[in-house]
Amino acid sequence: MAQILIVDDEMGIRELLSEILADEGHSVWLAENAAAARRQRAERRPDLVLLDIWMPDTDGISLLKEWSAGGQLTMPVVMMSGHGTIDSAVEATRIGATDFLEKPIALQKLLATVKKALKHETLLQKKPLTLDAFIRSPLLKDLKRRLEQAAAKTSVLLLKNASGGMAEICARTLQPHRAPWLDLSSSSAPLTQEMLQGASGGVAFIADLAQLGKLQQMNLVFALERLERHNLQLIAASSRPLSGLTEMGWDAQLIARISEVWVALPQISGHPDDVPEIASMLLADLAERGEVPLRRFSSGAQNALRLHRWQGEWAELLTTVKNLGLSALEEEISADDVARTLQTDAGDAAALLPNVFFEQPLRDAREAFERLYFQYHLHGERGNMTRLAEKTGLERTHLYRKLRQLGLNIGRRGDDRD
Repeated sequence: MAQILIVDDEMGIRELLSEILADEGHSVWLAENAAAARRQRAERRPDLVLLDIWMPDTDGISLLKEWSAGGQLTMPVVMMSGHGTIDSAVEATRIGATDFLEKPIALQKLLATVKKALKHETLLQKKPLTLDAFIRSPLLKDLKRRLEQAAAKTSVLLLKNASGGMAEICARTLQPHRAPWLDLSSSSAPLTQEMLQGASGGVAFIADLAQLGKLQQMNLVFALERLERHNLQLIAASSRPLSGLTEMGWDAQLIARISEVWVALPQISGHPDDVPEIASMLLADLAERGEVPLRRFSSGAQNALRLHRWQGEWAELLTTVKNLGLSALEEEISADDVARTLQTDAGDAAALLPNVFFEQPLRDAREAFERLYFQYHLHGERGNMTRLAEKTGLERTHLYRKLRQLGLNIGRRGDDRD
C-alpha cells in the first residue's frame, strides 16, 4: 500500500483522514504546517501528498511551487481547501497538482481521488531521457562512459559545448535512481539551506552558465560551498568558451572552480552517420512520452538528416526532431518534411561550400570536390577499403583508380583495418 503525507493545520482533519486511509491499508504521515511538511519531504519521499491550501505559516500553493522549483515534486499532490475556488484549482494544476478536493471531504470522493492520484504516480516515476536510450549509437555510448568516469571522481562536472536539452540528457544520465533534482537555472528565488537539504544525494543542474542572472550566480556560489555537506553533485553546461564568462564579469575563481573537471560533448557535424539513429531514438522517446504523435523517419528523411550541416549542433538536432514530429502530416516523415523544417534549398546548399568551388572551371571544381569527398570518407572509414567501397558505391578496381587519379592512393594497406 501507499505512503501518504497529510498536510493540514486542523488536527481534526488530519486525524479523520489518517483514520480513513489507515483503514484502507495505507501508511500515513502527518504534518501540521508547511515547515513540518518540508522536514518530512526532506527525509523521505511519499507516494502521495494531501496538501491544504490555507495554512498559517506558508500556504499550500507556495509550498507546491517550492517543491516544484527544488525538484522535489516527484509525487502526486492533491490540494485541499474549505474555501476552494476555480482559480485556486487551476493555479495548483498548472504548478503540478494532480487533483483538488473541496472540504468537507466526502468519504467516497476521498477514496476515489486517492486511487486516481496513485495511478498517476506511476507516470511521475517514469524515468527521464538519458544516454542509456541510445544504445545503438557508438558516439553516445562512448560519451556516457566518459561522463561516468569523470563524475565518479568529482562533485563538480562541466559539460563543454552543451546547453539545454542535451545537457539535461547528460546530467540525467548521472542522476542516481529516484534521487532529487535541483535545477538552479530555473530558480528565480534565493537558494536556501532547506532547498539544498531537500536535494541531498541528488544532482544540482545548470543548463547553460552563460544564461545565469546575478541572483542565480549567487545561488551557484551558495551551492558550491555546500555540495559536500549535502552530498550533492553539480553538473553545469556551457555553450560558449569560459573566456566569454570572464568578459561578462564572472569571478575568475568561480570559473576556475567550475572548470576543474570537464567533458566536451562531441560535435555531431563531425559524425553525420550517427545522426539518423540518434534522431530516430529521440523521436521514439518523444512519442512514448506523448509529446508528439507516433512517427517514424523514412529512408529519404534519414539521408536528409545525415547530409544536413548541423551548425546549431545538438540543440538544433533536438528541436528539429520535435518539430518534425509535430508538423509532419503523415506517420512516416519524408525527406520533403525534413527539407521544409530545415528550410534547405539550392541557395542554402551552395552556401555550405567554399567560394573556391565556384571560382574554378567545372572540371577543376568537380575534381576538388571529389578529393574532399574521398578524403572525408577515408577518414570516416579509417582507411578500410572494403567499407569505403560500400560507402561510395564504387567497385574496388574503380575505387583504387579514382583514388590514384586524385592523388589519394593509399595502396592496399587499408584492406584489413577495422
